[in-house]
Amino acid sequence: MSENVLSVIPTDPYWQPAPDAADRAAALVLELVSGSADDDHADPDAVELDIDWHESLTPVDCGQYLTSIRCPHCNGPIDPEWYRNLLDACDERGDGLPTLDVTTPCCTTPTSLDRLDYDGPCGFARFEIATWNPQCSSLTSGELAAVGRALGHPVRQILARI
Repeated sequence: MSENVLSVIPTDPYWQPAPDAADRAAALVLELVSGSADDDHADPDAVELDIDWHESLTPVDCGQYLTSIRCPHCNGPIDPEWYRNLLDACDERGDGLPTLDVTTPCCTTPTSLDRLDYDGPCGFARFEIATWNPQCSSLTSGELAAVGRALGHPVRQILARI
C-alpha cells in the first residue's frame, strides 16, 4: 500500500533549528495538515508526524512522484535511475550524503544535487518535519511562511508517494 508523506525542510539543506523552535513548527505543521473540523472526510488521527535531525545531508525526495530530472547546465535529461542509484548508495552506507557535489552524467559538468531540475520536488536536509497521511497535498505559501517563522528559517515542502 502506498502512502503520501508531506515533508517540510529548511531552504538551506545544512541548517538545523533549536529544539523548541522545531517543536513549535511541528505543532503548526500538524495542525495545518490534519484537516478542519468542518471537513466530514478529515481524519486528524490518521496523520502521523516525525521530526528528524540528521547528522549528515539526507535526501528528501518525492518517491513515486519523480518523473524526470534535467541538468541545470545543458537542460539535458538525467536518467532518474542515476539519481536513485545515488540514494541507494546513501542508504547502503547509512551515513547520508557527504556532499551535494556531483558531476552530471549528461554533460559532465560539476554541479550540486540541489541545483538539478526535478519534476516532482526533491530536496536535501539535516532537519525534516514529515507528516504521514496528511489531509492535504500541500501547504499554501502563507502557511509555509508561518511555519518558517515558527522554525526561525524559511522552509519548502516536498510531497512524496512511497
